[in-house]
Amino acid sequence: MTTAATPQKTAPHAYSGVFSLLSGHLAALDRCLHDQLSAFEPEIRAMADYCIDTSGKRIRPSLVFLSGWRGADVIQPELVKAATVVELVHLATLVHDDIMDEADVRRNRGTAAREYGPTAAVLLGDALFAHALNLATQFPTTEVCAAVSESTRRVCAGEIVQTLRRGSTNVSRADYQRIIDLKTAELFRVSCHLGARLAGFSPACVEAVGVFGRHLGIAYQMYDDLADFFGEEKRIGKTLGTDFASGKLTLPLFALMDRLSPADGAVLAEELTGRRPPQPALRLAQMHELGVFAAVAGAIDEEMAVAGAAIREQEPGPLLMNLLEVLRSQVGSLRR
Repeated sequence: MTTAATPQKTAPHAYSGVFSLLSGHLAALDRCLHDQLSAFEPEIRAMADYCIDTSGKRIRPSLVFLSGWRGADVIQPELVKAATVVELVHLATLVHDDIMDEADVRRNRGTAAREYGPTAAVLLGDALFAHALNLATQFPTTEVCAAVSESTRRVCAGEIVQTLRRGSTNVSRADYQRIIDLKTAELFRVSCHLGARLAGFSPACVEAVGVFGRHLGIAYQMYDDLADFFGEEKRIGKTLGTDFASGKLTLPLFALMDRLSPADGAVLAEELTGRRPPQPALRLAQMHELGVFAAVAGAIDEEMAVAGAAIREQEPGPLLMNLLEVLRSQVGSLRR
């Protein structure tokens, strides 16, 4: 199998293949998302509509659908509603992330914070969160609402911990792993859990796809952190370079720290803590020179291996496996 750091010529076909299967499901998701606009007050409806666009990758809703897969023509209303809930939570986190990162671009257009100002955007994100939980209460039992509300709290906790650690080098690799497990992997996990649970799969299957989602989410966040240094803003579709500029110690920076001399590492630490201006061009050149890309790509591959092993014997496993190839191709596309 091709490693995470090596582009695959067939990867674009893997991407289009798995998502073409979901075309009907994603169309139903978009209809449901836009149906939610009427629940928002008229004064903020256009703002909510700005966030509920159709240009995102829809990874988390896709996880709901693929984990509860019964066929391309079997679009289950419960899964559509659950996918809508997790996408609204995700959109709310993006609104808040862009404020904290002072990002101007998301999905190749202005962020909500740039369009409406950070104060209004904070409250807009809150409104999206609130509506997601309200929608979750509309299931016959409290199980979905309980799962989503707990995951939302965990996502927020991860962001809070990361925010408090910005500008500090007193962060271990274990701390980093904990943060991304909370802020990213948790929503991947609950998306898979809800899909399999609502589709009526066995408890063992529900548990397995949850493990898959968690490790896929960790791998995806590592990829996102790698893209912040090695990606191209136009292709990625959002403001890049914000992690280093805001003092976030992410996996590429851990890997670079490990490879620098003590003196150079001390200078990098001063940049991260704000005692020196950051030197992104220098740090990227050092990453290229010292093999940081390969190190992070290897860590991503390890997480994907755990994810794949969890679902190998499960009914929705073959379809979910395609997402590993999608992520593998995305990592490979960063290498240049």
